[in-house]
Amino acid sequence: MNFTISFSELMPLAPVMIVALTAIVVMLLTAIKRNHNLIATTSVVGLNLAAIYIAYTAYTGHFAPVNVMGMFMVDPFTMLYQFLILIAALACCTLSHAYIETYKENREELYILLLSSVVGAMLLVASSHYAAFFISLELMSIPVYGMLAYTYQRSQSLEAGIKYLVLSATASAMLLMGMAYIYAYTGSLSFYDSVQALMTAIKQPMVLLGLGLIIFAVAFKLSLAPFHKWTPDVYAGAPAPMATFLATAAKVATIGLFVRYLLTSGAILVESLVTVLIVIAVLSILVGNLLAVRQVNLKRILGYSSIAHFGYLLIALLSMTYASLGSVTVYVITYVLTTIGAFGAVALMSSPYNNVDEAESLADYRGLFWRRPILTATLTVMMLSLAGIPLTAGFIGKFLVVMAAVTTQHWFLAAMIVVGSGIGLYYYLRVMVVMYMTPPDVPRIDADAHWGTKVGGIMVLGAALLVLFLGIYPDPMINLALKAEILSPLHFMLSQQQ
Repeated sequence: MNFTISFSELMPLAPVMIVALTAIVVMLLTAIKRNHNLIATTSVVGLNLAAIYIAYTAYTGHFAPVNVMGMFMVDPFTMLYQFLILIAALACCTLSHAYIETYKENREELYILLLSSVVGAMLLVASSHYAAFFISLELMSIPVYGMLAYTYQRSQSLEAGIKYLVLSATASAMLLMGMAYIYAYTGSLSFYDSVQALMTAIKQPMVLLGLGLIIFAVAFKLSLAPFHKWTPDVYAGAPAPMATFLATAAKVATIGLFVRYLLTSGAILVESLVTVLIVIAVLSILVGNLLAVRQVNLKRILGYSSIAHFGYLLIALLSMTYASLGSVTVYVITYVLTTIGAFGAVALMSSPYNNVDEAESLADYRGLFWRRPILTATLTVMMLSLAGIPLTAGFIGKFLVVMAAVTTQHWFLAAMIVVGSGIGLYYYLRVMVVMYMTPPDVPRIDADAHWGTKVGGIMVLGAALLVLFLGIYPDPMINLALKAEILSPLHFMLSQQQ
């Protein structure tokens, strides 16, 4: 095989190669001369080029699924999730620029770590092979350790990085052991090729244990209960833009991989495994919402909130209908936009120095409306969307998830979504009430007076407008999600299971 043929076979992964090349260019520029603005601009340009390439491919209709090297499946499902990862990464880049602009240590390496993690995330959603699954997951996770601990002068940031490092390593060990058990009995590392072998060997205890270990490892990455304990601590300690990346890009990549794995490996057909996932989903909804009620730290509230949201998402996936796949994708889109806006507002209020300079406590937001009315309105929209209030994108996502559960007559699961949403309404409204209270005489911390004219502020405002637009007119988002599923091999696999 000559080089030309090999390169043409790799072309479906062109967006990934663009981001990887951008990371290399950023490394070289950093080595030649440190310039924060140049490095940030180069990173944003590279991410934009990759996003434009995906958008152009989708526009021209080149949707034929391609299996690259037997390890990566590039299809509309992959491209949509890769596009979401790039949007989240762009948001994190713009927030990071303002956040570490005054940072006195080296700033440029942050972008190298971020771009490397994005490459891993984009490969993860395309993975259709256990080896690609593990390598992509590690490529995404390892740079995150450094990103979380980047502002190491803050003890909380260093603590967040170490906690995630230790617990993530444990999850990776579980994942590898699970893969080893499954490979020992099926003899294949491909998701698509091992379905029949998996169904034949499923009665073997070691195969069930292997599937369980893989599910538990993915549940850790998605911070599903009871593997959730790290989430609020890491979110609270991490620099706000890096917490945004962990809550959006990393989660999108993992849920995309999880959807593909469950539906193409045959794991979703194992009844005992479905029962375990139902228990995890219900626990996540209850634990996430009930523990968030007691919090007075906004970043911890958002951390516990994410646990509950991925519980809702898991219910849509377990409903196992064609419509539920579209519901999962719509929910992911709404979650990403809302989380970018919520964490973005926190990042605009924060700075990378002492423990007191992260806008974490709800007391820091008391009376914010009277000082920064537009920023308050933006954060209010995000809280309403997370709560699932009508006329926001979050309502559309939650409505479709409930509809998927009701369609399959999973009445208990539908009731759990309603109960969880009711509990969530309390702590989301509490955040909003605090922002409209009488302000303190001297606020401890505040956003920059011209935050709305900076790139990060414009991005947060854009996210808020999109959340409102998609809440009022969701058809483009729903059609996009359904179109990706219809043309994806996932739809064929699901139709075979019905």
